[in-house]
Amino acid sequence: MGSGPDGGEALDLAGKHIVLGLSGGIACYKAAELCRALIKAGATVQVVMTEAAEQFITPVTLQALSGRPVYTSQWDSREDNNMAHINLSRESDAILVAPMSADFMAKLLHGRADDLLSLMCLARPIDKVPLLVAPAMNREMYAHPATQRNFVQLDADGATVLGVGSGFQACGETGDGRMLEPEQILEDLVAFFAPKVLAGQRVLVTAGPTYEAIDPVRGITNLSSGKMGFAIARAAREAGAEVTLVAGPVSQPTPRGVSRIDVRSAQQMLEAVAARAQAASVFIATAAVADWRPA
Repeated sequence: MGSGPDGGEALDLAGKHIVLGLSGGIACYKAAELCRALIKAGATVQVVMTEAAEQFITPVTLQALSGRPVYTSQWDSREDNNMAHINLSRESDAILVAPMSADFMAKLLHGRADDLLSLMCLARPIDKVPLLVAPAMNREMYAHPATQRNFVQLDADGATVLGVGSGFQACGETGDGRMLEPEQILEDLVAFFAPKVLAGQRVLVTAGPTYEAIDPVRGITNLSSGKMGFAIARAAREAGAEVTLVAGPVSQPTPRGVSRIDVRSAQQMLEAVAARAQAASVFIATAAVADWRPA
């Protein structure tokens, strides 16, 4: 998330009302942090859980974090017209299902609607309430041909699939299929809502310091953090640009959707930029390149 003019966190989702749907999976534990992140970004959040999701995290936890009662049943009598699937979907700016299990994805693909969350996804006005999904499943389930077919069809049906992470999984295996981290999902959601004023542009950004080695131990460098360049790269990507970031030695995380090239010296940065400058329509140089290097 970016920073506001007062140094605090920018409210990138101010005015947005998000329905956060949880289907069953161990990644439900991440939904608590995601809910908190959405609130901190300025959104209001209404949580809807499937029966399977309640096996992994309690509604009480999500109620405390969202500040709203959690809905778990299509028969919830709190709605005067007993139509929670209609009322909740009409009030939202987007429905975000995180985690989305393989089973819930298959349910969406076939238009099944036997619980409140799937009812909402089916009953939402498609042209007004976008559906974003963050898959979470075992690596073998993710790689299965049926699952991959479902991803293609889900995209064709107009949903936005946020992708998956790769790494160690709760089952003990390692591979693709992990749900993205909450901060990654937040970045994708902010980018989804951002006006695409740079769509079709190729933006090349430099960031951070360079390091000029004197010998294997010593070198000439500076204290540039790279934060400005990384923030610009993220903002350009959110605005719809294809972004390449040439970064000196810094510890900043790579913004979602940005292609990053790590370099060390000024000469390496020059070569990386020169090789890509002709293809770029916008070049933004924020790197603190060293003024000197050993002869």
